Amino acid sequence: MELQLDYVSEFTVSSKGYYGKFGGAYVPEMLFPNVEELRTTYMSIINEKSFQAEFESLLTDYVGRPTPLFLAKRLSEKYKTTIYLKREDLCHTGAHKVNNTIGQILLAKRLGKKRIIAETGAGQHGVATATVCALMGIECIVYMGEVDMLRQAPNVLRMKMLGATVRPATSGSKTLKDATNEAIRDWINNPVNTHYIIGSAIGPHPYPDLVARFQSVISKEIKSQLLSKTGNQNPDYIVACIGGGSNAAGTFFHYLDEPSVKIIGAEAAGEGVNSGKSAATLKLGSIGVIHACKTLLMQTFDGQIVEPHSISAGLDYPGIGPLHAHLYDIGRGTFYSITDAEAMEAGLELSRLEGIIPAIETSHALAALAYMGAQPHETVVISLSGRGDKDLSTYQQYFAAQF
Repeated sequence: MELQLDYVSEFTVSSKGYYGKFGGAYVPEMLFPNVEELRTTYMSIINEKSFQAEFESLLTDYVGRPTPLFLAKRLSEKYKTTIYLKREDLCHTGAHKVNNTIGQILLAKRLGKKRIIAETGAGQHGVATATVCALMGIECIVYMGEVDMLRQAPNVLRMKMLGATVRPATSGSKTLKDATNEAIRDWINNPVNTHYIIGSAIGPHPYPDLVARFQSVISKEIKSQLLSKTGNQNPDYIVACIGGGSNAAGTFFHYLDEPSVKIIGAEAAGEGVNSGKSAATLKLGSIGVIHACKTLLMQTFDGQIVEPHSISAGLDYPGIGPLHAHLYDIGRGTFYSITDAEAMEAGLELSRLEGIIPAIETSHALAALAYMGAQPHETVVISLSGRGDKDLSTYQQYFAAQF
C-alpha cells in the first residue's frame, strides 16, 4: 500500500503553516522548542523508508486496513442515488482515530519522547492513544471533559483498562475544548520528555498537516476501491462529519484537487444554528486563535469563546481545523449544519436499513444526504468514521419511547 505521505497538492499547507489565511503556530515560549522540533523534522521522519514500512505494517496487521468500501443498497434506494460507506468503524478501536495515533506514536519514539498526552471528546481518540501507548509501552495521560466522561463512560473504562490515566477537565463546559486546554497546560509543564498526540486536524503547525497525512490513508483506499468497484476512482460526492476535522481531512485529502468531486462537510448545529446551543462554527464563527492556530471559531465580540453544544461529544467544539476553514472560505466545500435531532434520526435510519449502528458523529454526515440532492446516476461516498457502541446510552435516552 503506497500511502504517499509526501503528497503535495494545491491545498498543501504552506511552509509557514497556513492554508490560505488560516493556520500558523501561536504557541507560548515554553512550547516553541517542541513545535519547532516537530516542524523541522516531521516530513523527513515520516518519509523514511523504515518509518513507512512500520506504519504500513501496523495499519495492515494491527488496525485491520484496508477497511471495506460497502455499497449500502437499502440506503441508496431510500435516497435514489448510489451510496458507498467507507467503513472506518471497522478499524481496531472502532474509529478512524487509530490511523493517526499509530503514526504519531512512531514519530514520538523517533524523537525520543517517553511520555504521551492527549485530549479526547467522544473518547475514541483517547482510546486510540491509550491503545498505541500500551502497544509501545509508553506512559499515557488522557484529558477528557467531566461531562464527556459521563456520557462516554464505556470509553473511559476502555482507556483505564489499557493502562492510561484519565484526568477530568472541570472548567468551562467540561467538554472537548476544556480537555484540550488542560492537555496544553500539561505540555507546557513537561516540554522535554512529552509528546502531545493531537487527535484533530487542529492545533499549531505542523499538527493539522501531520494529522491529515496520517489520515489520508482513507482517501487513498477509497480511490483504489472505487476504481475496482465502478471503474472510476472519483465519486460525485465525498462526505464526512467535521468537528476539529481529522476524519474529514483524511477522507477529502486525495480529492481536494479533483474539482469534479463535490466535497461535503457536516458540522453540528446542536439544537439549531441560532438556538444559542450549537457548535456550527462555520455558520457562527469568525477569525480568531484557538488552541494555537488561527481559524474560524465561535466567539463573542471581544474574543471570548462561546460555549458550544452538540449531542455528539466528538463535535462539541467551538472551532474547526484550518484546512476546513480554508475550504469553506474559498468555496471548495459545501458544509451543512446538522441538528441533534437530524443526526439521531439518521443514525437510527442507518441502523435499521443496513444493520450498522454509527457513532453519533458519523450520523451528522449521514444526515447531510437529505440536503445534497444527489441524482440517481451519481455516486456518493460517506466516511463512516466510527461505530456507535460508545453512544448506545445516548441513543437509548433519546429514543426512549421507541426502545
